[in-house]
Amino acid sequence: MIRGFLIALSLSLLALPARAAVEIQEVVSPGGLTAWLVQEESIPFSSIEIRFRGGASLEPADKRGATNLMMALLEEGAGDRDARAFAAATEALAASFSFDTFDDAVSVSARFLTENRDEAVALLREAIVSPRFDDAAIERVRAQVLSIIRSDATDPTEIAHATFDRLAFGDHPYGSDRNGTLETVGALTRDDLIAAHQGALALDRVYVGASGDISAEELGPLIDALLGGLPQTGSEPVETAPILLEGGTTVVQFDAPQAVTVFGHTGIDRDDPDFFAAFVANQVLGGGGLQSRLTEEVRERRGLTYGIGAYLAEFDHADLLIGQAATENARMSETIEVVKAEWRRIAEEGVTEAELRDAQTYLTGAYPLRFDGNGPIARIMVGMQVSGLPIDYIATRNDRVDAVTLEDVRRVAARLYDAEALHFVVVGQPEGLEAGN
Repeated sequence: MIRGFLIALSLSLLALPARAAVEIQEVVSPGGLTAWLVQEESIPFSSIEIRFRGGASLEPADKRGATNLMMALLEEGAGDRDARAFAAATEALAASFSFDTFDDAVSVSARFLTENRDEAVALLREAIVSPRFDDAAIERVRAQVLSIIRSDATDPTEIAHATFDRLAFGDHPYGSDRNGTLETVGALTRDDLIAAHQGALALDRVYVGASGDISAEELGPLIDALLGGLPQTGSEPVETAPILLEGGTTVVQFDAPQAVTVFGHTGIDRDDPDFFAAFVANQVLGGGGLQSRLTEEVRERRGLTYGIGAYLAEFDHADLLIGQAATENARMSETIEVVKAEWRRIAEEGVTEAELRDAQTYLTGAYPLRFDGNGPIARIMVGMQVSGLPIDYIATRNDRVDAVTLEDVRRVAARLYDAEALHFVVVGQPEGLEAGN
């Protein structure tokens, strides 16, 4: 019966209209924790998104990968239940939990039926507050992580990103993979995982979003019950990351018919007054869809690649403007020159009225499509809190996009885009490019 209900529930969620006109309530629990809530009673289930700021960046270099391994183990046994019993209990409640690690945060995502809410929250609390870290589970998940690390070492796209990060950030945690290395992950002990748990999951860095069949009066006590056993403070945050990139090209030799490039330079902070102008400018140059200048010049006009794009990468302690493409080894040099030319063109000329209008139409039209269920809404609200955005941001975001003018884009493009500062990491056997380190 429960599985049948979940199938019907999934189908009903797909039929929900896309919406951006959501009403957010701020909820303060009896214990003083704050959450944002969108109450939606039409379907008897809820989603909760919990994010703890800090993430893998909190780790010492010799413990790299501890946070990722720790988070992967939260559903591998908790309280009195081993991994098998915890999985069985989760399935019996028709609940869904996921635990993820990012550079600047760790996250807990949960979905549960209204009728099973109390039991699901109690089970999730065990995973968050009282994980077992059994030896057998540690070794099983460690082997999975080590397999991922080995696989990434043979993937040209992963190699390109890893090399770019190392060149951009050096010894800062952003400069290495949050999965860790074969050496660091292989050496992690149970005590290391306990320390990572205490350092990453603390109440001084938690953000909560909830959406679905739950009221403000119910959510407050639920948050206290779910999180109340965690430590008040965790590990100290890392310092701002220096961006060490300089203009140029780094080639990593790799035997493959195609070459992959990751390229970029310093970006723009989310709090910068010119951020929305930069956001629109990037949409014109390399954003989603098939209308960007990079897609037109690199893919459509010259047939150099099937896909190319650029995006504003926002970290807590650094900001980058990054792009990626793949092409034949013989044509990588040409691809790089076209990218540089487009970088110069937008810096020198800005964008046209038609490009501005098309970018704004795309960005404002696509935005409501993100709100297609309780889970995405909860995640968006947590992201807003972490970024320091106001509670009415959803209602005002499209107005901010539409308020960007041609002069705004020209000003920020001249400031942001610097073809001479672009650094290209190329993985493959590109012709006409010299290998480097």
